[in-house]
Amino acid sequence: MLVKQLLSMKSDSAKPWIESATILTIGPDASLAEAAQLLAEKRIGAVVVSTDGETPMGILSERDIVRQLGQHGPGVLSRPISEFMTREVQTCTVAEDALTVLERMTNGRFRHMPVVDEGGRMLGVISIGDAVSGRLKELAAEKEALTGMIMGA
Repeated sequence: MLVKQLLSMKSDSAKPWIESATILTIGPDASLAEAAQLLAEKRIGAVVVSTDGETPMGILSERDIVRQLGQHGPGVLSRPISEFMTREVQTCTVAEDALTVLERMTNGRFRHMPVVDEGGRMLGVISIGDAVSGRLKELAAEKEALTGMIMGA
């Protein structure tokens, strides 16, 4: 399964209010509290940090926020995202294999990845849950095909 297929499956997900074409971003000058509020409102685990809404310059996850709260206390919530975001954003393209992307996420210990075109412009964001769901659908289809072959269908 390709990343392109994962993106197309997102509109059929358990979160029908999130369209695959919708890319939520937040500016680097927004506060950690604003980012936490956005994540809670949209029920998502990470948000891409971007000044133009098209080019990822960082990513901020729920884990990042919790880590900062644990280290610095609640006062950190008024500070800008740019101080805490992951700057080296791992991205993928629509042509990449979903299993490869899943392995990258697992090995890198992150759960969200922007999908970009050849020019680096964002086309969407996939999560490790999207990749796992896609892989499970692939495995189910393979099982059905093999069962059909064995049964002579």
